Amino acid sequence: MSVGKSVTFAVSQDLNVPLQVRIDSLEGSKQLLKASERLTNEKLTQVESNISPYSNMLVSGHIVDVQRERFLTIPVFTPYVPFKGIRKWDHWMTLPIKISQLTMTSRLALILWEYNGSQRIPFHSLHTSIFDKRDYSLKRGSESLKFHIDDLEGSEQLQDDPICDNLNKYYLNEFKSVDWLDKLTLKILEGQRLARVWPVGTFVLNIEFPVFDLPIVYTEKKAMDIQRNIPTISNYETTKEDVRGPPQVRISLGDKTQSTLKFYDPDQFNSNPIEEKYRRLERAAKHSDWDKQVKPNARKRDYLNKIINYPPGRQLTAQEKGSVWKYRYYLINNRKALTKLLQSTNLNEESESAEVLEMMDTWAEINIEDALELLGPEFSNLSVRSYAVNRLKKASNKELELYLLQLVQAISFENFSSFVDKTNSEFTIVDVNASQKMLKSVSSSQESKDLMGNLANGDPNLAETPIVISPLAEFLIKRALSDSKLGNYFFWYLKSESQDKPYLTQISESFWSRLDSENKQRLSKQIEFIKLLHQFCLEVKGLKDSTVKKIELLHELLNSKMKHFLKHKQIHLPLDPDILLVDVLPEKSKVFKSSLSPLMISFKTADNSTYQLMYKVGDDLRQDQLVVQIIRLMDELLKNENVDLKLTPYKILATGPQEGAMQFIPNSTLASILSSYHGIVPFLRKHHPDPDNSADLNVQNWVMDNFVKSCAGYCVITYILGVGDRHLDNLLITPEGKFFHADFGYILGQDPKPFPPLMKLPLQIIEAFGGAESENYNKFRSYCFVSYSILRRNAGLILNLFELMKNSTIPDIRIDPDGAILKVKERFNLDMSEEEATFYFQTLINDSVNALLPIVIDHLHNLAQYWRA
Repeated sequence: MSVGKSVTFAVSQDLNVPLQVRIDSLEGSKQLLKASERLTNEKLTQVESNISPYSNMLVSGHIVDVQRERFLTIPVFTPYVPFKGIRKWDHWMTLPIKISQLTMTSRLALILWEYNGSQRIPFHSLHTSIFDKRDYSLKRGSESLKFHIDDLEGSEQLQDDPICDNLNKYYLNEFKSVDWLDKLTLKILEGQRLARVWPVGTFVLNIEFPVFDLPIVYTEKKAMDIQRNIPTISNYETTKEDVRGPPQVRISLGDKTQSTLKFYDPDQFNSNPIEEKYRRLERAAKHSDWDKQVKPNARKRDYLNKIINYPPGRQLTAQEKGSVWKYRYYLINNRKALTKLLQSTNLNEESESAEVLEMMDTWAEINIEDALELLGPEFSNLSVRSYAVNRLKKASNKELELYLLQLVQAISFENFSSFVDKTNSEFTIVDVNASQKMLKSVSSSQESKDLMGNLANGDPNLAETPIVISPLAEFLIKRALSDSKLGNYFFWYLKSESQDKPYLTQISESFWSRLDSENKQRLSKQIEFIKLLHQFCLEVKGLKDSTVKKIELLHELLNSKMKHFLKHKQIHLPLDPDILLVDVLPEKSKVFKSSLSPLMISFKTADNSTYQLMYKVGDDLRQDQLVVQIIRLMDELLKNENVDLKLTPYKILATGPQEGAMQFIPNSTLASILSSYHGIVPFLRKHHPDPDNSADLNVQNWVMDNFVKSCAGYCVITYILGVGDRHLDNLLITPEGKFFHADFGYILGQDPKPFPPLMKLPLQIIEAFGGAESENYNKFRSYCFVSYSILRRNAGLILNLFELMKNSTIPDIRIDPDGAILKVKERFNLDMSEEEATFYFQTLINDSVNALLPIVIDHLHNLAQYWRA
């Protein structure tokens, strides 16, 4: 290891640090689908790499022992990174194994993952050795792994690659360092590497191993390790061998204060049979009569209240479940305790299930928030879900409209097998293909099993295919049939999601088969109307000419087709069925300058007013639709507490997976206001001056009140939802002073910019208040604290709504459903008291006001927009 006092290398056995590998980038592309293939096989278009050369991907890595053919670690994943012009992660992956634990047969296995619209699927598997076989040293620096997409797995290291060789020599200090020259050279080398062109179907994954100060040489563990009390996996002693069996092995752990040896227990996530037996004995039916009389003392009551107030999604410990079960009869009048009792009950145990389901009938009526939780993925029992549906039946249509988007998603959590296995259960079978509507109520368990058996075996006597309508779906259909506005949204929500969830197509067909002729005709007109808008978008976007020419084409299409259409058919707007469209105003319509060329069309309504509508094709609006729906809900929650923050939850409706409509509200971007007026106050003053208020900002009080309140509301809401990619072009202000956000392409903490702030509060807004010492600024902070407090009290409802979106195809939820909900929960800071939460939010405001990096990024964004224009 050394010559004299000069150390020349280190041994791997002495390196008790985790192995790290940097996942840098992926080069190459595969053959994309042709237009005809996209139309004939829509399922293939759900795999992003079939339609985009820069499809989003994840990389997982784990260590395998090829000699013993086993995994040494669990997989570790790169974070979600939205790609633009290149697939680049630039992420150091820390693997849960120390370098001292690696052997020469240990290999790094990497898997590239992509999404097929609903789940993660492997793109390619590849592997590489960790130690260099030539000199037994740990690999250092960059490495490029080449593979072909047609090969199921495997890769080869690029040999004689001058770019990687030169980069490695630089990182290994084999070149003399010259700071200014290094920066230029590295930039050129990186550019050359990115500019490499590979044949279609050939890919190169660029990774990097860490560079230590000394080379690391592999050494096997020796017997002297035991003398040093170093715990190792191979340190074991054998006792006398039994001729009839294997030798008995005793592992030496070394000194108890130094031992770090860890063992993997394959049963760690399985139930403990001893604890399971104890639970069954404790919950035996003979104890029920005694449990009805037991009451907690003061200390136990506080403990139970703490458990009951846990936010949704929190897993209870065995002790907490035992306490809830023990005092279940005492809690029967506590409406919030039912969900915790159901979490504490094993509904697969007949004795427990029968008792708890009987108690539910006499339990204090739960609120909507808890009913939504019972419709989530954690509760598959049909009786529990039916109980939640019965509670929803007491909600008004206006309430249901607020939650309808999530309730449609909740249908996917229905356990189909539970409908046919449950004794004496009731469900509805609908033959959607028959010429006449036919509903059959099936109550016999045996009858339902026979029917499902015939369906599974393809009984030729069943000419048509019946479908099973779950209690939740049946309830939503009946409510949608009773209210045309609710039915309008129900139909379009099903339509936009049915491509990814075929079961929803059956629900939609069942709903359509039961509609009366008037409502069928109303929706049929809307479908024709949307087809026209879709056609206009494609024609305008397909015109390779200036924006002026595109506007001329739009005006021509509106005059020749839309006017004729509205002349014969008045349309209830899908976006807002209360609006009746009677004519179109081509001269007030335009095309926005964008790659998708979205249209802004002005319509004349039945009440002789103007309604402006935006429509775009080629963009998934379901994420924006969700965010605006949550903003609308939060607005209702605040108004219920007599707090009106003048929010602007504009209407938005996804009419398909890649298209949709949104309400256009006249506004100006903050960037354009600052460019034209050099401040927000001059903009407000121009539209609503107050000459009598010369001592103040010369803006009418109600306008400034709108501005202060709306700024507070959106600061709180966008913080809770983790809205990202905030810049001066998606912060908008109306002439009446209402501030609001647009473009919700990044939520739940996702952001394409580095080091995004937790809250976007531009300094220009504080200046518009009159400065940080002004009365308006104090009002702004007060509104922030009040609204944050109110929304924290309703955190359970909001978290349950996100829980119901787990199976959705919304990008920032699909990538990590559990993590997405956790991020929202973290923003509520539910472990803080009211005072602590207020102080925390005050700190957020101060940090946002004093942050310099967002200002720099805004300037860079404006510069990029200028050069793009």
